[in-house]
Amino acid sequence: MPPADSLRHGGPAGARPLTFERAAILGSLLVLAAGAWALLAWQSNSAEMDSGLAMGMEAPLFIALWIAMMVAIMYPTAAPMILMFARIHGERRARGQSFVPTWVFAGAYLLVWSLTGIAAFAIAVGGDSLADRWGFFADNGARIGGVLLVAAGLYQVTPLKNVCLSKCRSPMAFVLNSWRDGTAGAFRMGIDHGVYCLGCCWLLFLILFPLGMMNIAVLALVTVAIFIEKSLPIGRQAALAFGAALVVYGLVVIAVPGALPGMADDMETESTGAMQGMDGAAR
Repeated sequence: MPPADSLRHGGPAGARPLTFERAAILGSLLVLAAGAWALLAWQSNSAEMDSGLAMGMEAPLFIALWIAMMVAIMYPTAAPMILMFARIHGERRARGQSFVPTWVFAGAYLLVWSLTGIAAFAIAVGGDSLADRWGFFADNGARIGGVLLVAAGLYQVTPLKNVCLSKCRSPMAFVLNSWRDGTAGAFRMGIDHGVYCLGCCWLLFLILFPLGMMNIAVLALVTVAIFIEKSLPIGRQAALAFGAALVVYGLVVIAVPGALPGMADDMETESTGAMQGMDGAAR
């Protein structure tokens, strides 16, 4: 538990340095996020992506882009918690007490999301392998995407989603209930906060597979949805509205696969290629 005076603003003597430090940290987070968005936009426009969930990428490139996506989407929404951590340790440093650099907490938070990139790549490779081996998965890719959209929508109303969202929406409550001293403690706090954010948003990232991993418009919509959920007073109500929208859209896609344009186009391309191959063999 942090000392009570660590949760109050510093006095006049320490206010200016702490304010400058907080501004520098916030600016750094925004610069990192902007750089990540620029990288994603460049990648989506500069390379011809292969069809399939892994988009023809090897693991290092896929995971690197995943990390960039996490920085772009999650760092702005994690900024209040990171700034809270920086304020507490900044005040400890101003009083001559032991403190931990903010990057320890922020780095541990990012580590959680970076590790999910390995899982995402495994899912992508596994999904592509199933599509190659069994025609059912290739022929019904859009409908499977619709089922995933429905699942993501239903998850929005689960108790687990509500608990994780509560932790993400209240940095003060997280600090009071999860505080740990020292560098190892700060690292553990970053891991814990990252896990809560993962529990809150994991299915919103999983639906990027059917909606388009490198689709900047989709990434922007997911970013806005997560920001509203975690940062605005209407966040809880918005989470329910997002869930309802995902369920409705998922059901539409299950009934009309063409309502999921990206996957429908991939299926049409694969079908056309297969037909041309059969025609060539017949000749």
